[in-house]
Amino acid sequence: MESRNPVLRRMTEQEKQGGAGFAYDEGRSAYTAAAAADAASAPTAEQLQGMYDTPGPGTGRLTLDDVIIKTGICLVAVIAGAVVGWQLYETMPLLVWGAAIVGMVLAFVNIFKKQVSPALVLAYSLVEGVFLGGISNAYNDLAVANNYYGIVQQAVLGTFVAFAVMLVMYKTRIIKVNGTFQKMMMVALVSYAVIGIASLIGALFGVGGGWGFYGVGGVGILLCVVGVGLAAFSLALDFEAINQSVRYGVPERESWRLAFGLMVTLIWLYLELLRLLAILSNNR
Repeated sequence: MESRNPVLRRMTEQEKQGGAGFAYDEGRSAYTAAAAADAASAPTAEQLQGMYDTPGPGTGRLTLDDVIIKTGICLVAVIAGAVVGWQLYETMPLLVWGAAIVGMVLAFVNIFKKQVSPALVLAYSLVEGVFLGGISNAYNDLAVANNYYGIVQQAVLGTFVAFAVMLVMYKTRIIKVNGTFQKMMMVALVSYAVIGIASLIGALFGVGGGWGFYGVGGVGILLCVVGVGLAAFSLALDFEAINQSVRYGVPERESWRLAFGLMVTLIWLYLELLRLLAILSNNR
């Protein structure tokens, strides 16, 4: 099942090209070459499988632990950047918005880069963290001005709760990531993206008090809730893509790409929650 996350969708495409797994294909090619050189000394199928099950350096198969560890490292980088962004927003707001632009560029580089680069993945996490820290500070000031406190803490807690709930629902098969689910998510995501672009244009002309369609009374609140829901359900697609990657036996180094994909979705979810809480505080 392909994820709508562009990073994880690229992973799925690579997996299909890899068939039984990239490491396995490399082992099979090596076996064929060896057999051509000396058929008498060629390993048996059982021996080949044994060599595949104990790969050498750099050819290990991906495990779930690999993805968890790399995601944790990226999360630490995001938090470190967020601390910096929070501190700099009051005195250097342009730096924070510049980080948003750089983060977007790094995101596309990581998405389309053929060979995954751990350094670029960490750079994205750090830079995006600076932006998140700054925008969180701005939303927090808005909420405090309306006597609403703890907006950032609530958004962070909501993000982790949503992640945990979606993981449980995916593992227990309450949510079945099948073709129907994928098609529904595709339609919903495309529709939401179109509405988001239209809302941005409207915001430039003062619609919704600068919030765009998201600031138009009950309709705006509903759009915010839909955005949170779509981001949360996208996690289920990401979980399925990771599960497929482990099953297909892609190389361990691809754990960085999968971790990056998860961070993209988590950051989107956090921003949706933060905006929803900010608008709710503004309507009090």
